[in-house]
Amino acid sequence: MNYIWPLMIAFSFFCAIATGNMNNLSSAVIASGTDSISLAIKLLGIICLWNGLIQIADKSGLTKSLSKLLSPVLKLLFPTLKDEKAKQAIAMNMTANILGLDNAATPLGLKAMSRLQELNKDPYTADNNMVRFVVVNTASIHLISTTVALLRQEYGSKSPTEILLPALFTSFAALCCGLIMTSVLKKVFK
Repeated sequence: MNYIWPLMIAFSFFCAIATGNMNNLSSAVIASGTDSISLAIKLLGIICLWNGLIQIADKSGLTKSLSKLLSPVLKLLFPTLKDEKAKQAIAMNMTANILGLDNAATPLGLKAMSRLQELNKDPYTADNNMVRFVVVNTASIHLISTTVALLRQEYGSKSPTEILLPALFTSFAALCCGLIMTSVLKKVFK
């Protein structure tokens, strides 16, 4: 990435000079900078709101309840995981992903991975639970794509939530493919 971005910037600059569009380039740079700051502030508000609600859920015992509710799924996905703190962190991450709170799911995913790393016997190699968690977190099955709907609304979509069903289908398909590949590769590299 350290080479790709500077190359893209230099290429854009030289193309703008060659085509005589330097005014358009400078206008686009200024406008995109303003738009990115505005978007970052809106996303920051959403992240703060959901992180606060997640902290309340953790202190109120809701995380334990969610862990118990998701326990059949967790047993299926992580059959060798016995640690309750790890299960609670994974359950909260999965819940945030299901609700489409991708940005709120990130700190929860980091907390879950940190706990799984503490349980890992070899600190330099990911164990099966860690690999499965990465697959589950990356596929991130979501019923409501909050962040994507917000972005679509921000950029003028007339129906920002029309992507809900296709997003649910594709994330479920990605999860199934990822879990199958995890099982296959686990047997291959045993």
